[in-house]
Amino acid sequence: MRYLAAIGLLACSSACTTLPPPLMQTCLPPSTASAAQMSLSADGARASTTFDVLTFNIEGLGWPARAKRGPALARITAALRQMEAQGDAPDIVMVQEMFSKAAVRAVTGIGYPNMVFGPSRTQRKSLPGADRMGGPYRWKKGELGLHMVGSGLAILSRYPIVETRSEPFGRRRCAGLDCLGNKGVLYARVAIPGVPGAINLFNTHLNSQRSSRVSPRRHARAHRLQVDELGAFISVVGDQNVPTILGGDFNMKDSAIRFERFRNVTEPFEIVQEWCTANPLPCDTRISWDGDEPWMDTQDLQLFESGSTVTVTPIRVEAVFDGSAGSPRLSDHDGFRVTYRVSWPARARSRMGSAEALPSCGGRAG
Repeated sequence: MRYLAAIGLLACSSACTTLPPPLMQTCLPPSTASAAQMSLSADGARASTTFDVLTFNIEGLGWPARAKRGPALARITAALRQMEAQGDAPDIVMVQEMFSKAAVRAVTGIGYPNMVFGPSRTQRKSLPGADRMGGPYRWKKGELGLHMVGSGLAILSRYPIVETRSEPFGRRRCAGLDCLGNKGVLYARVAIPGVPGAINLFNTHLNSQRSSRVSPRRHARAHRLQVDELGAFISVVGDQNVPTILGGDFNMKDSAIRFERFRNVTEPFEIVQEWCTANPLPCDTRISWDGDEPWMDTQDLQLFESGSTVTVTPIRVEAVFDGSAGSPRLSDHDGFRVTYRVSWPARARSRMGSAEALPSCGGRAG
């Protein structure tokens, strides 16, 4: 009965939690145009620049699932604003578990000029689904066929987001308490000044394991269905010619079964942790990894794939808000920050989706 009480209270506390409208720049401020520092190879054949992505589950659940999260969420806002004032804020932030009103305030209060959100609580699936969970449904564990909160996903960017789209997994492609949220995938196309074309971003949060409060067999099937939906959405919305970053909370820690299915669906993406373990010299690893497979020791991953013209490579990985000196722990997840180098033929001049296609705002940045 305590689960039913929690569900009812969650419904009451989340009913007024609505997503803000997307914030997407329609012009390019001078400060943004000069933000990306370009360099040329010694022979002048290739140009390159860097950008970094932070993926962070902020533990933004409302009461009764979590109590007194407001102060910690406010500290996340303050910490990222301080990083921005020091010139060290991530270029892009992928957020998970932005469920409560306090979590929405925390994310929107960071001050990024481009912010997109979704799927919302009431958003319906637009793409066909291949399969769904079978009954009997565990309604006492949250499998009610309706959602109390949205997906909790957001993408923030200092660079213009020129396109966005989101897609829920669907009402019957979840297991246990995870069904209370309308989990899915959030897409954004980001234009970095000077880089031909754009960068595609995908942010997701997949079905949990024990936290779902249902049997391993049931939550494993839900995860498998969501991985299939994730792959289908990337195939429809993405573009193999465009460099792509996939990040989020994948809930695969210590689960070889979940990981195997995920890798079958997401190839040819490369997992950052796996790539940096195999290539330690070009990748500056600032995380203490235990064991030979650090990608199996965490829920939080980033994956990458180069495009036809622009190559993307991770060159640094680090933990943020992990409890180390100067980086207080503010969530039940560490932030995972990756710096990427993108490079392309110096003569490439593709304008499709590029920042140069946006008009200059003129004057001061807003």
